[in-house]
Amino acid sequence: MSLRAKIEAVVYAAEEPVTLAQLGAIFAPEVREIWQTEQSEATDAASPAGDGESAELPSSEGVSDALSEASETTDARPVVEGANPEVDAETTAKRAARNEDRAIREYLRKVLDELMAELDTGDRGVEIREIAGGYRMATKPEYHDAIRSFVKSLKPPMKLSLQALETLAVVAYKQPVTGPEISEIRGVETAGVLGSLLSRKLITTAGRKQVIGRPILYKTTKEFLLRFGLKDLNELPSIEEFEKMAGELADADLEPAHEGGLTTSEAERSLNEEDEDDEAVEGEAVDPVVDSAAAEPGTDQPVMEEQKAGEA
Repeated sequence: MSLRAKIEAVVYAAEEPVTLAQLGAIFAPEVREIWQTEQSEATDAASPAGDGESAELPSSEGVSDALSEASETTDARPVVEGANPEVDAETTAKRAARNEDRAIREYLRKVLDELMAELDTGDRGVEIREIAGGYRMATKPEYHDAIRSFVKSLKPPMKLSLQALETLAVVAYKQPVTGPEISEIRGVETAGVLGSLLSRKLITTAGRKQVIGRPILYKTTKEFLLRFGLKDLNELPSIEEFEKMAGELADADLEPAHEGGLTTSEAERSLNEEDEDDEAVEGEAVDPVVDSAAAEPGTDQPVMEEQKAGEA
């Protein structure tokens, strides 16, 4: 089984995004073995060929050079008289180990990039995405409808109220932010909503703001990135994108309500004409004498009725 297949299996089986550090801890021995094999093949290829021509070196995909450089790393600082050689040797060994770990992670990153490109270009229903500092297997967006019809029968996902979504959006875009600042933006008290978001681990505390009262600061969590499928906060939609979306929704409201129907302006004009017709009909049913009489100031009865009462 190839290293690429093993990495794909690990990413698929993991419930949380797999980091390069975790992959390095698992596959470091195999990467070192690959490095040793490539070094051996490079040495054999560099030896004189039977026909007198130099053999071509095999591609090492960058790992041989990186690991070789890490293994040959020495302390470049000048030797100081009286320095402890054991300490210098230990420092050199630690630096070499760090460089080797860095080279292994870079090699695993290259393998993951190749695997991601292969899944993206091929006729596959899944892909590997970089989410919340790690790698995770996910379904492709173009198969959303098929997946949606399937998950309807499963346990319903986490649901958030409109108030919770508004509060979460304020925290995401303004973090770190305090509770009073959130309430000022939304115009309502948000203590209860903040407690709900904290219990669902979508937000967490981030210390206290150094002002009078020292209110608690809030920020989003890794769980927030996982729930919304974001690599980091930079993938959040910008204000310009929201404005564009609002403009598209406004344009959609101006379209005909149904095929062959009236536009909004035509419908309003038709309603106004109907109201005018109704007022005209009601005007014909009213007594013209009483209707034409002017109302006396301070009273609700017409002057004509009081005059008739006096004559009687």
